[in-house]
Amino acid sequence: MLSAGALLLAVPFGVASGIYISEYRHGVWAPTIRFLADILVGVPSIVLGYFGYVTMVEGLGWNFSVAAGSITLAIICLPYICRTTELALQQVSPDLREAAFALGANDRRVITRICLPAALPAMLTGILLALAISVGETAPLLYTAGWSDFLWNGRLTHSLIGYLTYAIWTFINELFTSAHALAYAAAFLVTIFVLIVNIVSRLAFDQRL
Repeated sequence: MLSAGALLLAVPFGVASGIYISEYRHGVWAPTIRFLADILVGVPSIVLGYFGYVTMVEGLGWNFSVAAGSITLAIICLPYICRTTELALQQVSPDLREAAFALGANDRRVITRICLPAALPAMLTGILLALAISVGETAPLLYTAGWSDFLWNGRLTHSLIGYLTYAIWTFINELFTSAHALAYAAAFLVTIFVLIVNIVSRLAFDQRL
């Protein structure tokens, strides 16, 4: 739920930002957006988690919740999707663009009908890698999503939720063998999921080639 919510938020903004800084690189905001994306990549996730705690958990009064956790993960995913989209669009052959313009297509049609379909596999790779990163995060969720032993109650705010990486971090420090077994099982599930995501992204990348 947390990673899905993060992608729902990050993908539209990330793709739109990537399109802007690639196709309108000489625009007023393009250097600023690119600079902010580079800054976000280098910010430790625990700092973003504390930012989410101050602004959403405490500032907005959401308490530990799915919304706070998803938004924080979306901030983490956003620069990866943005820069991957930019690089994918820059790799589209200039001949395709020139041919479309020669036939009378405007900028919007060239971007939506020519560039985006050609760059889609590489963009999908960036989205899947952002998903894999969000699945492996623990520190930001400690500050925003909290932890619950029960199923999610369906609310976006004031709703504690459980996640596998917390189980790994907590149960491995327990003294009981059963707790260690839970930690190993959670680590196995996270590893398998990330492996599947990376395989899918590799297949998408190979298709582009």
